[in-house]
Amino acid sequence: MPILLLLLAFGVLGYLWYQRATTTLTRDCRWRQDKAKNVWFCAFCGAETKGTEEPKDCLRG
Repeated sequence: MPILLLLLAFGVLGYLWYQRATTTLTRDCRWRQDKAKNVWFCAFCGAETKGTEEPKDCLRG
């Protein structure tokens, strides 16, 4: 049983590390899609980007 808990803990930590390493988004980034204009905009900083997929990078600054 302790081995299973250790594997679960390492799995969760690995997932969290992977998510942090593959994006530059912060807690403040709130992307909203405007389908009529085919644009994504950040509700926090006002950044805009075109495309159909949700952005994975923070465009602030």
